[in-house]
Amino acid sequence: MPELQRLRADHAPAVLAFELANRAYFAAWVSDRGDEFFDQFTRRHNALLAEQEAGTGAFYVLVAEDGSVLGRFNLYRLRDGTAELGYRVAERAAGRGVATAAVRELCLLAVSRHGLRELRAAAGDANVASRKVLTKAGFVPAGPADPADLGGRTGSWYQRTLASG
Repeated sequence: MPELQRLRADHAPAVLAFELANRAYFAAWVSDRGDEFFDQFTRRHNALLAEQEAGTGAFYVLVAEDGSVLGRFNLYRLRDGTAELGYRVAERAAGRGVATAAVRELCLLAVSRHGLRELRAAAGDANVASRKVLTKAGFVPAGPADPADLGGRTGSWYQRTLASG
């Protein structure tokens, strides 16, 4: 059974392998991270860990039984009880409900571990799977997203008010 784990330094090799193996798949739905992301991966991974330590972000990986990463689930811009949610799931795990289950679990952690009351997530109009994940996880449409938030693509914001216990 996959396990949602808070990002750690020792996740770096598996996260990099996940990003490289799924680069073309992700580029069909979101902007490609570019070669610089991969060239500077260690620096970026360490920056995320520092951001997490500072409390301005919370980053999670969905780890398979074999230790490989099946997905990334991130809370960005934590402030005033709110955060933005971003996620990506490996092509080999897509369509199996793992994203929905992980987003639901992250919503619980957002309350219990991070003290959040509301989450927002942007999804592109063409990304039907991502919109379904958000809807199944209790998010509701909240208006159009700026294409700058979606790599130049059109889409919508979704939001979810979180239960507090």
